[in-house]
Amino acid sequence: MEIATAKVELTAAAQRRKREIWVERLFLVFAWVTLIITISVLLTILGKLFADGLTRIDLQFLTSFPSRKPEMAGIFSAWVGTFYTMALTAAIALPLGVGAAIYLEEFASRNWFTRLVELNISNLAGIPAIIYGLLGLQVFVRWFKMGESVLAGACTLAIMSLPVIIVASREALRAVPNSIREAALALGATKWQTVRDHVLPLAIPGILTGTILALSRAIGEAAPLVTIGALTFVAFLPKSPFDPFTVLPIQAYNWVSRPQPEFHYNAAAALIVLLALLLLMNSTAIYLRNRYQQRWRI
Repeated sequence: MEIATAKVELTAAAQRRKREIWVERLFLVFAWVTLIITISVLLTILGKLFADGLTRIDLQFLTSFPSRKPEMAGIFSAWVGTFYTMALTAAIALPLGVGAAIYLEEFASRNWFTRLVELNISNLAGIPAIIYGLLGLQVFVRWFKMGESVLAGACTLAIMSLPVIIVASREALRAVPNSIREAALALGATKWQTVRDHVLPLAIPGILTGTILALSRAIGEAAPLVTIGALTFVAFLPKSPFDPFTVLPIQAYNWVSRPQPEFHYNAAAALIVLLALLLLMNSTAIYLRNRYQQRWRI
């Protein structure tokens, strides 16, 4: 009787295992099909983008201002404005984000207020970009009287980037072993000296990773900047943070909205330049991250 029961249990277990194997295979096929479709769509979009815009990129296109004639139009003011805006965004968001993360992770008391702040920071990371544009319009453009300036755009993008930077920086600080903090404190270092000289240097690679993600999102956003009043046609370069400006996404949007096919080719070329700037920023951040990782491994 016991042998028969054991055989029945073995048979049932073998059948369950076969079903599990089939489910695993079906899931693997589904995953591969999804991956192939996603990559195919991406390659199709990139192929169309490069086919339309690659031949349009030359020195004249990069050094000319926008024009009503598509063959004379360029992106000089747009890519300079993009670089200027992102530099100001990083200069504003990085110190604020890292400082907030250090305070919340290393110095803040664990009470209901800090838990409420942490919950709100996590929720802010999922808010649509247009909401940040409305916030920037009311606070920076109207209340602080910045107007439709580079500084107003940079502050708006910095506010949008802060939640991602804070969350990523806190995770990087949390990943540093507590033994390093305890050793520094045991040798007589203050709390701030421990964080500044030991914890923060080890967390810099993770902080840079979060900064890459935040700025990569910000560089391609047009909705917040359109909301605060960034111009679509700028035939000059901003000379100060309080001057009007434009950026590559807005310039591309302006050209796409026009009926002439030549402007569509210009928009594709502008987006290729935007991708190149994004890759340049990411490569620089990755280089700095790897350099810090190698330095602190020695």
